[in-house]
Formats: sequence, structure tokens, C-alpha cells
Amino acid sequence: MSRNLVAFVVALFVSAAVCLFWLKYDMEYKLHQPMQVGDNAKLNITLGMSFSSIASTLAQQGWIKQPYYLILEARWTKKSRLVKAGEYAIAPGTSQLELLDQLIAGKVIQYSLTIPEGLTFSEIFELVKQQPQLIHTLQDKVETAITQQMDYLQTGPEGQFFPDTYLFPRGTTDVQFYQRAYDTMQQVLAAEWQQRAADLPYKNEYEALIMASIVEKETAAVSERDRIAGVFVRRLEQGMKLQTDPTVIYAMGSAYNGNIRKQDLYLDSPYNTYVYSGLPPTPIAAPGRDAIHAALQPAVGEELYFVAKGDGTHQFSVTLEEHNKAVKLYQSGLNGQGQ
Repeated sequence: MSRNLVAFVVALFVSAAVCLFWLKYDMEYKLHQPMQVGDNAKLNITLGMSFSSIASTLAQQGWIKQPYYLILEARWTKKSRLVKAGEYAIAPGTSQLELLDQLIAGKVIQYSLTIPEGLTFSEIFELVKQQPQLIHTLQDKVETAITQQMDYLQTGPEGQFFPDTYLFPRGTTDVQFYQRAYDTMQQVLAAEWQQRAADLPYKNEYEALIMASIVEKETAAVSERDRIAGVFVRRLEQGMKLQTDPTVIYAMGSAYNGNIRKQDLYLDSPYNTYVYSGLPPTPIAAPGRDAIHAALQPAVGEELYFVAKGDGTHQFSVTLEEHNKAVKLYQSGLNGQGQ
């Protein structure tokens, strides 16, 4: 080999080495530099999206100038196959390598939806339907169709979804959201059932859920829910009608305008506990944990009656005579019935 050829090969090798060193340095520098993202930057990665498409999206947004460095890094380290779909918030100052770690960890944006205690399923349905981040598959469907699609429901949807604040990523369907709320209710109900008081007049957990829904609607005062439950449990044990206004309101449906008339107490509905003995056929709302606990740990006592005092609490009585006096005292000039 001639001296000139050797010199050429050496020069070529040195040039290649310098280029590779420079490319590696430039790649490392660019991957560690903060991307050019502003406030509230979001990246949505759909299922099946290639990593090349992800990097190209970053470049199209003007967040990075050279997508090939990120693609090379992700493929060389085999991280490209670990990226999880979802919607990501990109904070200002985030580097490409930090974003890659975020995509692998699946740290997607979490939205929230709160189901308040005491809502009927119809009210929960409207609340869920108005959540724009959910994918809606149940819109404008009747209850029977909804029950069929939620095949885990055995008795219909009323009272089956636990009131709580739920976090979920974009792309969650309404059916998936309901499944979480249902599973939570089942877990809470099972845990409380295991700790229930002895000799309660419930055949199963579902009847306890029905009672809890009545307690939930009867009072917002957590401190007296066990007393309310105690009254209703004793009435069941003694064969008395529950005679609770929330069941009448539920039976009236859209006809209820905020006032219960005397004639409404005679409404022929299995939910009307002024007409029919025992528990109504289903819950009348979604009870929270306090109401479920009260239904399964009712206060011991002799009280059989209570009446609203007008301040959010109730006056409890043992005898009908005491109750009638309390009704006269607290309900004079007010709409509503003593229990």
C-alpha cells in the first residue's frame, strides 16, 4: 500500500471518528436541552402510534428541531416499544430524555369527576354524560339497555355506584367509569357487611344497600345517621311500615315539585313505604360510606319516630304520643311529614 493511500485512509478514519464524536456530542447535548414548549403543552399518543410519528409530532409543534436524535435514542435503548398511549402534559423545561421517561412511565393527564352522595342513577347519568373527557357510549339509552351493557349489574343501576371523586385519563369510556364506581361500591359494601351488627333484618348486602340509601336521603347530619338507621331497623323488626318521605319522593319521580301532599302518601308504588311494608325493591339513591356504615351498625335504643327540626337535624321519640307533640312543635307551619 502506497504511503499516500495510507495517509488517505488514516485521514478518512480520523474524519469519521471526529464526525461520530461530534454527532454523539450534539445528540447528547440536544437530548438534554429543554424543549421549546410553552405553558399547557399537551401531547396525545394514540394506540398503535409509531415512535417516529411521535417524534415527528414534536418537531411539527416546534418543540424540537431534530426528531432523528430522539428516534435513534429510543430505538437504540429499545425504549420505543415501552411508550404508553395517552394524553401527556409537558412542563416547560422538559428535555427530550425526560419526556421519553414520562412516556414510558405512562404519566398521563388525569381528569376528575365527583359523584356526590345521595344522587339517583338518573342524576349520576346526566353528570357523567356532561364530562367531555370521557368517551360516551351510553348516551340517550334507556335504563334497560344500560343494564344490559353493564352485564355485572344484577338488579339494575340504582344505588350501585359509589359516591367519590374518580381520576381517569382521556379515552376512558363511560362504561369503564361506571365499572370503577360499581367495583368501589362492592368493596365498601363487602367491608362494612363483614363488620355488621348481629341479628339485622337484612337478607343480604343488597337489602343493606337499600336501607343505606334511605338513611342517606333522610339526613345530611352524619352524627345522627346511626339513630335514623336504628329507628328503621326497629320498625322492620316490629312489622311497622317505614313511612319515610324520601321513598315517596322517589316514587313520585318528576311529579315531585318540592312538596309532598297528603294524597301523595297514598301513591300506589312499591317504593311508597307509607303504603307498602318492608324495604322498597331497590335503593333510592347512591349512599356514601357513612350511610352504609349506619345501616349496618345502627344505634341501639327504643326510638321508633323522628321529625325534622328545621335545622338539618331531627327530634327522636320513643312513643307515638311523644312524636305527635314533636311534630306539632317542629312542623307547625312547615311542609313535610313526621316520620
